[in-house]
Parts: sequence; C-alpha cells; structure tokens
Amino acid sequence: MTPHPCTSTRTKGSRSQVIHQSSIIAETRLLVISDIHGHKDGCQRLLEAAAYDPLVDTLLLLGDYIDADQPASWSTLDFVQKLVEGGAKAIPGNQELKLASMLRRRGSAYRRYANWIGSLPLYIKRPPYLFVHAGIRPGRTLRSQTASDLTEIREEFYLQPESRLPGKYRIVFGHTPTFKLGAPSGLLWADSRRIGIDTGAKHGCRLTLLDLSGSIAYSCQTFGGYVSGSEVRMESVASLLA
Repeated sequence: MTPHPCTSTRTKGSRSQVIHQSSIIAETRLLVISDIHGHKDGCQRLLEAAAYDPLVDTLLLLGDYIDADQPASWSTLDFVQKLVEGGAKAIPGNQELKLASMLRRRGSAYRRYANWIGSLPLYIKRPPYLFVHAGIRPGRTLRSQTASDLTEIREEFYLQPESRLPGKYRIVFGHTPTFKLGAPSGLLWADSRRIGIDTGAKHGCRLTLLDLSGSIAYSCQTFGGYVSGSEVRMESVASLLA
C-alpha cells in the first residue's frame, strides 16, 4: 500500500515548537499563505498565532481558497474578502477561476463571487519576490503569461533549471503540494529562485503561513471536512530560505 503523503512531517534536525499564540513582536512583516482549500478556521488560527496586524503587516493570499466543486468551502471566499477589505492582497487560483466560470454560466445567486474573483490581479510583484498561484512559463515575459500559465502550470515550471527562469525575482508559489516537489510532507520547499508554500492542506497535511520577513513558518494540521487542528507549530525556516 502506498503510504499517505502526510504520514510524517518531521526530519532530523528540524526545529519547531507547538504554540497557541506567537509572543514574537516585530515591525512590518510580509506574510503569505496559499491553498487554504476551505480551511478558513485553520487560516484564522495561523493569523492569530502570528499576531497578524493589518495596520502594519502586509498579508498576501495566493489562491485556491476553496474547492470549486464543494459549495461547503465557498464561504472561505467571504473570509478572504474581509481580509482584503482590511488591507490584505489576494490573487486567484485555478479553483477560483473555475468557480467564476461556473457561476457566470449558471447566472447563480453567488455571482458576486465571480465578480470579485474577476477583479483580482493574477500576480503580485514585491521585490525581490514575485507572487503567483502556480508559477510562470519559461520563455515568456511576465506580461505575456496567460491566466492558465499563472494558475495551472506545474512541471514546466518547477522542473526547470533555475537558470532558465525569466527575470530576477524569487518566485513564491502554491498549487503544487510540496511533497510532490521532494520536500518532507507538510513542510515548505525552496531553491534559490523558488519558494513553494502549498504544504498540502487539501491532502490532510498542513496549512502554512510564511513570514518572509522573519523566516518563520506557522502551520497547523488539516483533516477532512475542512477541519483544522488546534495546535499551531512555529519554526524557523531561515536556512531553507537562505
């Protein structure tokens, strides 16, 4: 039997601690999260643990807040919208674009979701980082990337040698669970040009909020039925991101 990808999340030498709320107080921070997949309670718990303050911190959300074919997850869009209204910035993932297309065709009462999704940018630039949902297609300029490139690409992006990636940005992306990139399950993945932050919330692994300013990862376990674990793990990822 093939083992579940999230049966083990720790590696020798890793540093972590279980917390309920971070006692770390920092100046303006750059926080990023992706692929919530309906786990809004888990996301809220991570923001609380990180002591997120929208008045001083910058929060970026990189898409796949929902599962388009699971209406039970759609309320996560309301949660994300409130974060954006409070100052966060969001981009759509492939799940949001799929949902928007479905709702427009049906003339649904949820059309407001489609309108909001359509108003979002497809990427965010904040040097030295470029934030996208899935990645970028090598050989194309950023302006020539299609919505499909930015929200659906997989191997054509993450298997490319770092030298073939366009531009000079370090690309922060989700979409592909990090256990498929070779990282231990539930942990971040990175090389010198890319940082993968989808730590497999959809697959019963972990949901992770990354503090890029302090090189700290906050994560919680996820389960079926959009249930998240109550314990938050905080760990330094400075060596990974260096």
